[in-house]
Amino acid sequence: MHDTHYNKFYVTTPIYYVTARPHLGSLYSTLLADVVARWNILQGKQVFFLTGTDEHGQKVAEAAHKANKLPQEFVDSFIHAYKEVWYNYEIAYTHFIRTTDEYHVKAVQKWIARLIVTGDIYKGYYKGWYCTPDETFVTEKDSEVDSSVAPACPSCGRLTVMVQEETYFFKLSAYQDKLLKFYEEHPDFIVPKERAHEVVNFVKAGLKDFSISRTTVTWGIPFPDDAHHVTYVWADALNNYITGIGYGQPGREHEFNSWWPADLHILGKDIVRFHAIYWPAFLMASGLALPKQLLVHGWIKVGDQKMSKSLGNVVDPEVLFKKYGPEPVRYYLVKQMAITHDGEFSIGDLEQKIESDLANDLGNLLNRMVSLAHKNDVIELPAIHEWSERSLELRDESWNMTQEFEGYMEDYLFHMALARLWKTINKTNAYFHEQEPWKLAKTDRARFIEILSATCHSLKTIAVLLWPVMPKKMEQLLHSLGLSTLLTNNTLKNLELNSWGQHFMLHKIPNLFEKPEPKEEVVVVAPAQPEQPQVPEIGIEDFIKALLIIGTVEQAEEVPGSDKLLKLQVNFGPLGMRQILSGVKKSYQPTDLIGKQGVFVTNLKPRKMMGFESHGMMLFAVHDNKQTFVTIAGVVPNGTKVQ
Repeated sequence: MHDTHYNKFYVTTPIYYVTARPHLGSLYSTLLADVVARWNILQGKQVFFLTGTDEHGQKVAEAAHKANKLPQEFVDSFIHAYKEVWYNYEIAYTHFIRTTDEYHVKAVQKWIARLIVTGDIYKGYYKGWYCTPDETFVTEKDSEVDSSVAPACPSCGRLTVMVQEETYFFKLSAYQDKLLKFYEEHPDFIVPKERAHEVVNFVKAGLKDFSISRTTVTWGIPFPDDAHHVTYVWADALNNYITGIGYGQPGREHEFNSWWPADLHILGKDIVRFHAIYWPAFLMASGLALPKQLLVHGWIKVGDQKMSKSLGNVVDPEVLFKKYGPEPVRYYLVKQMAITHDGEFSIGDLEQKIESDLANDLGNLLNRMVSLAHKNDVIELPAIHEWSERSLELRDESWNMTQEFEGYMEDYLFHMALARLWKTINKTNAYFHEQEPWKLAKTDRARFIEILSATCHSLKTIAVLLWPVMPKKMEQLLHSLGLSTLLTNNTLKNLELNSWGQHFMLHKIPNLFEKPEPKEEVVVVAPAQPEQPQVPEIGIEDFIKALLIIGTVEQAEEVPGSDKLLKLQVNFGPLGMRQILSGVKKSYQPTDLIGKQGVFVTNLKPRKMMGFESHGMMLFAVHDNKQTFVTIAGVVPNGTKVQ
């Protein structure tokens, strides 16, 4: 490591597509980066924390068109929402980059021009299947279907379209062996290792040069000296990690050299290929060092499904902020979601954690201790020089936990770190309860003071270690102990020294955490059941005649002259595409169904309606004259049979 990098840490989030307000998944990635940044600040390091928005590309242009806005006006409309959510959740980023920022645009153009000179970028002609929502081409090895039939995108399952155009290619094939050698020499480059295996296997299967320009898209960074082409969105977006700290900008060379390479890129598992293959190859071609590590986290699921706008199960961080406050949500996301796996988000579980972990275990411990001290006219606690055996046990527990906590944090196992810390909180509660200081207040003043002081020392350690996760609450806790200064160059070192010789000045503060208001119990009175009409029974041989297949609606449009029908193009995977007419216009707009996976009867005789032929039927539940399409709990490959 160069001297310029001594005691510095550079962490990034992915930059987010500005087609909607930030959702809980965006917050999760950004929160992880904030926790990492604050953890390194605790160690006395200078930290640069970069986040921002990805604003170019076909997907953004199409969303802007649907919103009847110009692309720049459209992306501008979301920036305040991102910055407001990050502010509300105490995300202390250093810089917020936008890929429409002029300095970024010029730096990307310089980067392209440089690689054209070296031959790593060259002009050619491309023909292939393209996924517009993911803005990526489907390679031959990704697609196992007849090349004459549009394959589904391996990432999102949506139907691809054939694209033919002149393009600039990046010479990715030249970096296959170099990438494999790098992975071998840096086995910890990708965390967790399961993601690393996927990347290595993909590269070993062979890399082809890939297109990094578009002529069919106008919303993007123009290619230098060839304005007919715009830069492919990933070649634009990935470079934010270097342009955000000064790359390609006169006068910022020293700044760039002092921060690069990044210590940590944080990203979701769905974009690992771009970050672990394309991005390192770009950097190798540019003669730049590679980032030290990629931290690849799983998805947040709601009801066993990945949270996504297309599934309609997105959780709005603003709603959670208004109801619970930022720090309980921060704690829950870090504690509940293991980096190595997908994690399920549940309001009930969130409220249970707030009540049990935060309000009862931690907040109540502080409140009981300070209230007892004030009740007995103890405000100032002098340093203790001789501790009883039970207090020394608590001190050793605090010291051991600190070491283990640091180990988990360095490995980015945040949920394990918090689980270990909560054992110490529970042991501190047990210590305080077992010593019964309320009985000693009048009979053994010295022992009473010692118990208060030991509890304060343990709470101080807890607050310092929890600060990256709940900064403002932990600063309030420390203030209650009379400790106004948290961050020094030796904050963690002082904890490691385990010198329980602190002087405390106790202050009463409002409850750190409020228990969520109990849900109102709704008494449901079942109405009298009307007499049920007799339904004719059928045998299993009748039921199995209906072929029920899972498919995804790729296109939907109104049928001219019909107030009921929508015309759907449905992707049934290996069974191909089918046109199906569905009488749901009063319940659904065409855009409501696009991308939705549903259950279809596929062996009905073709039926002609309003001049169009329908080859199947989409199943809906009907209640109060409202139709709701029938789907399944998870996402399965198109063409799957329902049994």
